[in-house]
Amino acid sequence: MIALLLVEDNSKLRPALQTGLEATGEIRVIRACQSGEEALEFCFEQQPEVILMDVQLSGDMNGIEAVVTIRREFPRLPVVFYSIQDDDVYFRDFRNSGILSHYAYVRKSNYLLPKMIVPLLKDAQAGRSFIDPDIEARVQEVRHKDENTPMGLLEPNEQEVARMLASGMTNEQIAARLGFKDKRTISRTNGQIYAAWGLNETTTDEKVARTRAALIVQIGMLMAWDEYGTPLVLDERGNWTPWEGE
Repeated sequence: MIALLLVEDNSKLRPALQTGLEATGEIRVIRACQSGEEALEFCFEQQPEVILMDVQLSGDMNGIEAVVTIRREFPRLPVVFYSIQDDDVYFRDFRNSGILSHYAYVRKSNYLLPKMIVPLLKDAQAGRSFIDPDIEARVQEVRHKDENTPMGLLEPNEQEVARMLASGMTNEQIAARLGFKDKRTISRTNGQIYAAWGLNETTTDEKVARTRAALIVQIGMLMAWDEYGTPLVLDERGNWTPWEGE
């Protein structure tokens, strides 16, 4: 029997799902909990063979973030994600997670019954991967959307720093928020952001580059500045045109 960790924040669905899975005779639920934090804590106590993880959870982490954290400690621990959520944030988190094997990601509506979930758990345990075609389409839709935005040119940690920079935080405050002891780490990250957005080509003044980066974050469009300091944005034809502002 497969020793399963069940993570589901719906208090009515959780026991019903546990009962249904165990009734198959192939699953033993060794723990059922409602948050990613609880799941991580339990894995340190007793490592499950597979995790069945809802994507939307109570607590600070969603299911994908929880599995990324768990897999740092327990590499390639098999997991099956299931969800009814259609928010871009979950598909973006999955795309950035780096999860390549020992997983499945399906919609609850397509895999509602325990007898349909068990084969997914077995496949994940065997190292295979499967993503529901509907979810794969949404992941690719979000990827395309991101790649055509300024944030799509940045790595996840750079995106986080860019948002904090745009909120007016200093390098020291950003470093403290992210747990870095050396604020120069943020300076180096800022440099990568400026390079990715072409700001290192239009100004040598860090304060100006920082202001322009904050503006790019705020309007959500790539911008450039001509020799006279006129802000430009790309039009639908891919040509740089003066930004009118709002």
